[in-house]
Amino acid sequence: MQARVEYGKSSAGAVHAMLGLGKYLHESGLESKLLNLISLRASQMNGCAYCLDMHWKDLKAAGESDQRLYSLDAWRETPFYSERERAALAWTEAVTNIQQGHVADEVYEEVRQHFSEKELVDLTLEVVAINGWNRLNIAFRTVPGAYQPGQFRELKKGA
Repeated sequence: MQARVEYGKSSAGAVHAMLGLGKYLHESGLESKLLNLISLRASQMNGCAYCLDMHWKDLKAAGESDQRLYSLDAWRETPFYSERERAALAWTEAVTNIQQGHVADEVYEEVRQHFSEKELVDLTLEVVAINGWNRLNIAFRTVPGAYQPGQFRELKKGA
């Protein structure tokens, strides 16, 4: 597999702006593990190999269990996730699959029980961001495998 375009070089300003959003989100007060968990779930749904590699590695480096990672695709059928995580995962799926009928009121009511208004906006921005990264990496065939945990941490600090 070979990348079609190195979008980070071709449009550095846009990538810098997206990294800035990531920096904000990782400083927003939402748990880093939760942000990576929903990014991993959206990446599973979208089939983004590069982002799957990245977020899986970041979660493992943060101490996430194999059982929770392997079960993420079937999170509704397992007892391994907190109610807050379940609400975030349902929200992630609804926002990612917006073409399937918008975000249901039931999903919104559930997520509001676990997240403040600011947290919900930030959670939604994380879903928006990962969907954007997924589309860039899929469209330009970014090659997975070489990512190292925390690799972009320094870039986000300077964003």
